[in-house]
Amino acid sequence: MVNAMINISQEANQILNIVKAKHNFKDKSQAIDYVTLNYGQNLLEPQLRPEYLKKLSKIMKGKHLSRGEFLKEINK
Repeated sequence: MVNAMINISQEANQILNIVKAKHNFKDKSQAIDYVTLNYGQNLLEPQLRPEYLKKLSKIMKGKHLSRGEFLKEINK
């Protein structure tokens, strides 16, 4: 466990109080952990949207050229 003294805005403090109350956390440290880890999951490991998966599926089913075939095509 790491201890840190932080300065946050009044708005951030209010948000942490809401998160703390909503999830019945004992203190703001748990609220900070919760918010940070959720943000990290969304930022660092985003889930692929269903629309993108459909687009990716169409791309994978499409015609693909090897590097040699591609070079022949562009040098015509």
